[in-house]
Amino acid sequence: MPSRSLRLIASSVLLSSLSAVCSAQEPKAEAPEVEIKQELPLEALKRFADVFNQIRQGYVKEIPQSELMDYAIRGMMSNLDPHSVYLNKEAFNELQDSTSGEFGGIGIEVGKENGFITVISPIDDTPAAKAGLQSGDVILSIDGESMENKTLSEAIDRMRGEAGTSIILEIGRSGESQPFDVELERANIPVKSTRERLLAPGIGYLRISQFQRKTHEDVGKSLDKLLESGELSGLVLDLRNNPGGVLQASVGVADHFLDGGLVVYTEGRIEDAAAEYEATAGDRLNGAPIVVLINRGSASASEIVAGALQDQKRAVIMGTQSFGKGSVQTVLPLSEEIAVKLTTALYFTPSGRSIQAEGITPDINVERAKVTAVASGRRISEADLRGHLENVQAEDKAEQDEKAFNAEESLQLLDDDNQLFEAFTLLKGLSILQQRVSVRAATGTSDAAPSEPEQEAP
Repeated sequence: MPSRSLRLIASSVLLSSLSAVCSAQEPKAEAPEVEIKQELPLEALKRFADVFNQIRQGYVKEIPQSELMDYAIRGMMSNLDPHSVYLNKEAFNELQDSTSGEFGGIGIEVGKENGFITVISPIDDTPAAKAGLQSGDVILSIDGESMENKTLSEAIDRMRGEAGTSIILEIGRSGESQPFDVELERANIPVKSTRERLLAPGIGYLRISQFQRKTHEDVGKSLDKLLESGELSGLVLDLRNNPGGVLQASVGVADHFLDGGLVVYTEGRIEDAAAEYEATAGDRLNGAPIVVLINRGSASASEIVAGALQDQKRAVIMGTQSFGKGSVQTVLPLSEEIAVKLTTALYFTPSGRSIQAEGITPDINVERAKVTAVASGRRISEADLRGHLENVQAEDKAEQDEKAFNAEESLQLLDDDNQLFEAFTLLKGLSILQQRVSVRAATGTSDAAPSEPEQEAP
């Protein structure tokens, strides 16, 4: 049994630490109340010292005291919410890597679909892209260990590692009769958190995979590239399977699309936890329509952006219900190597909605599905008839090319990603409507056809 002096020393040290914290954060109280507050911690700390020493001296295996203290801290944190955790050296380094935008790995975005670890997209110029991994590939095993019933984070942990080390993935691919192995060599992956491209002339696509410290800068660069070919008539902002990240980065991203106004506000017990975040003046798209894609994998910072754009009537939210993580975590370093990630506040959208355990409800619900075009039978048209008259209004070649581009992109999107196809179609419709409204406003007439001259009745 531990000595009484040892227990008293441990209790005294811990009690003095807690007393210092209480005196710094809580208001002054009457003397009797202070005495009551001190009695409970003293008994609890004495009990902790007893258990600690019983384990240290009597457990079947010897466990270092520092390791026992880690166990105790983890146990205390585990009884809070799921996002409050103790970060040891390895976990702290991993967190810093994920927010800074570089890590050792193979370079793929993964998600979990129908219980399987599935490749969302390989990142350009990474081992995964060079090895030919494709969107939709299923990762069946990693280095011979089955990924069945593994969590997404467990699979990611197995794929990450020191640059130069090798890894073997067993891949299942649609169209292939048998799984096959792919051997890759890990590399340092400088992750750009955004990707962009034109879906059609004037309609842009911007994917944000996570919110790192510089994501708002990456979004600005992506918009610069999209705007090089001219003003955009619409943008798809893809936040699907985006787990979130840095709060300030989400505010910066929303700022690109809002002309001022509230983005998000937070509330918590301590004074520093209460804050309001406003957008600055200036909308990069000058009011062009935005469709934001979300799904169950869109969480935290993703929901801040989607909620702000929805409440500010700036975008149409499409997809499925988001994850519902409406809490803010603060990383509190305890040393250079360890830290505590503690939930310190809840955040609210501009209209005052708390999405904690609720999520963002899309304006248009579109489930992910496999959709293919139905081939129609061969039908004869006027152009097939012998001796048909030619159309005297020849189309400009540029217009023909644009129609061909749109048709090709539409069919590919329909086949690959029905949610993106629906967003693209909505933006095309809004763009056409906006153009016609502009024509009517400018001319005072419809742009459908020239009006017939008035004729007097005989």
